[in-house]
Amino acid sequence: MAISHLCIVDQIGDVAGTLWHHLNEQGPRSLTQLAKDVDAPRDVILQAIGWLAREGKLTIEEDARGRKTISLRD
Repeated sequence: MAISHLCIVDQIGDVAGTLWHHLNEQGPRSLTQLAKDVDAPRDVILQAIGWLAREGKLTIEEDARGRKTISLRD
């Protein structure tokens, strides 16, 4: 069971790195656009966003319609 847990954590970490590089190169993106741009399951993308947000590396803004824009924190 621990091996499975490590594999999932590794996958989330890898996707977090991919997201960081993508945002660094492309600029702010909506959650929908990130899910289209990054080749990973949506739940892993959400977990990776949470990981980066927890580390203080992202800004997540929500507009009046509830759409979220994700960008790297300066």
